[in-house]
Amino acid sequence: MKPLYGGIEAGGTKFVCAVASGPDDIRAEERFPTTTPEETIARALAFFEQQGGGQAIQAVGIASFGPIDPDPRSPTFGYVTNTPKPHWAHTDFAGAVRRALGVPVGFDTDVNVAALGEGRWGAAQGLDTFIYLTIGTGIGGGAVINGELAHGLMHPEMGHTRIPHDWQADPFPGSCSVHGDCWEGLAAGPALEARWKQRGETLPPDHPAWALEADYLAYGVSNLVLVLSPQRVIMGGGVMEQAHLFPMVRRRVQEILNGYVKSPALLEEIDSYIVPPLLGNRAGVLGAIALAERAAQRATAQRA
Repeated sequence: MKPLYGGIEAGGTKFVCAVASGPDDIRAEERFPTTTPEETIARALAFFEQQGGGQAIQAVGIASFGPIDPDPRSPTFGYVTNTPKPHWAHTDFAGAVRRALGVPVGFDTDVNVAALGEGRWGAAQGLDTFIYLTIGTGIGGGAVINGELAHGLMHPEMGHTRIPHDWQADPFPGSCSVHGDCWEGLAAGPALEARWKQRGETLPPDHPAWALEADYLAYGVSNLVLVLSPQRVIMGGGVMEQAHLFPMVRRRVQEILNGYVKSPALLEEIDSYIVPPLLGNRAGVLGAIALAERAAQRATAQRA
């Protein structure tokens, strides 16, 4: 009998909870709005207590909106920290789940966990260093480096890096409330809508918005290629559902790097280097299952 794990994809607007052993064996799944921590976490716990068909889950993985504290050595490990989301700042999320269910809990950012899911079952299978980006209401980035999720001071905040902004070509000041014209402020979904006065999905493929969007996305990706040297870049999120963006971004990345990174992946095989997520919009919750699997394995190793 395959071990079962619980997964929580905790988004700012909705939670997705699942019990599964993998993408082909999902026993139960439920979605519900993100309200207060007390109400939302209680609903997630009730879901896990009711599922499994008599088979206990071995661990729970949490893919959370942030900022968060993912450091197991920290006294606030498992907390949602200084989030602007009302009521959620300084919430002991992982601790509440661990105390209630009595199982190991893995906890990380939604994008880091989506990266883990793509590595376990998706577009990054067989690789040990890769990036997952989500381009939607914000820009978030997760990284797996040498097989481990990237941490340090806290966790990556790739969307708030700086990219070139030609103010004459694009006088839009940026939509980020903290940094103005950072990568997220120039290229996330709200920036598209604010700049062009309509939602991105309503713009035709030949609209000038997309050449500008591809330029900004390519600059951000090129920076990450140079800094982290990923074996693959996976780009998901609502903005990337515009399929015509992928060839534009690939072409601009090649132009920006100008042959400096002499790898066939970038020079000859870029169509399989910058790719959409294989798991689609289930990367987050399936990544949480993969994170739970890791948490259970590490707990077993610590007991041995």
